[in-house]
Parts: sequence; C-alpha cells; structure tokens
Amino acid sequence: MTEQARKPFLYVVVCAAGVAEGVGGLITLAQQRNWDVGVIATPLATGFFDTAAVEAQTGRPVRSAWRSPGDPRPFPDPDAVAVAPATFNTVNKWAAGISDTLALGTLCEAYGMGVPISVLPCVSEALTAHPAYRDSLERLRGMGVRFGEHAFGGPAQRGFHWEQALDLLGRRVGT
Repeated sequence: MTEQARKPFLYVVVCAAGVAEGVGGLITLAQQRNWDVGVIATPLATGFFDTAAVEAQTGRPVRSAWRSPGDPRPFPDPDAVAVAPATFNTVNKWAAGISDTLALGTLCEAYGMGVPISVLPCVSEALTAHPAYRDSLERLRGMGVRFGEHAFGGPAQRGFHWEQALDLLGRRVGT
C-alpha cells in the first residue's frame, strides 16, 4: 500500500479501569471512520479486557511492554492517539513526564511529535478532587490534549461515551 493510500493510524491507549472491557466498541467506531488501530495497554490494563478479541479485531498484537532493540516496530507512527479509559495514575504520571511504561512513553512521545491526543478519563469523584489531578488536567490541556467527559466507574458501558474520543480527534485531524 502506498503512503498516500494508507489509512490514518490511531493508537488507542487503554488503562486499568472497569470500562476497559468495552474498548472493542471504540475500535469498531474507529474502523468505521476509516482508521487503522493499534492498542497499547498499561501493564495492569491487559487484565481488564479481552486482549485476544482485540488482537483479532485490529489484526495486530496488543502491546504493553517495550520491544527489544532490533525488533521490528509492530505499529506505524500514529496520526492520532486516544486514551480511553484514562486513569488517575496515568493522567498524573503523563503530566509529570514520567515514562515508566510503554503506554506513558508513547503518550509523552506523541506530544513531542505533535500528534493529536484525546482523553476519556475514568477517575473516581474523590480522586478528581485531588489537587495533583486538577494540576495535571490543566497542564495537559495546556499541551493541547483534548478531554471528553469524566466517567466515574460503575457498569462498563454506563456513562462512558467511547465516540467522544474520536469526535475530539476529528476536530484535529479532519476525520
């Protein structure tokens, strides 16, 4: 496939929250909008969704660890990144520039590459009151990161609007 004919590539970064079990819905929506998708999960997140089903859906491995030097890159560079669901821990570490997992390293690098990023937070109401979290949101918004509505847990699909991740990117990349 030529570079001109290549579909835009979306990285979906998944964090360890109960709603992560519904990430296949985001992938379906992205594919319907002509995105190719690769999933990067925090190490704990892999226990929150069916990785085999996601791999079958995307045709690519779910990544949660760094590749070894010399290993081929399993994904092309991203045209955009959607973080869904995003947890308290990931938001705060990312805003602080901590890159101790593949997911966080990817987010820190995507900003440096100028890649559009959308975030759907799934953080408890008690944690959203923490000053570090509020500061992290402010810092990330100042970096151009787009945030959707907060979801506060509960059943996997209640109150979590996966399509927002794509809608926020659509304004940035013309999808």
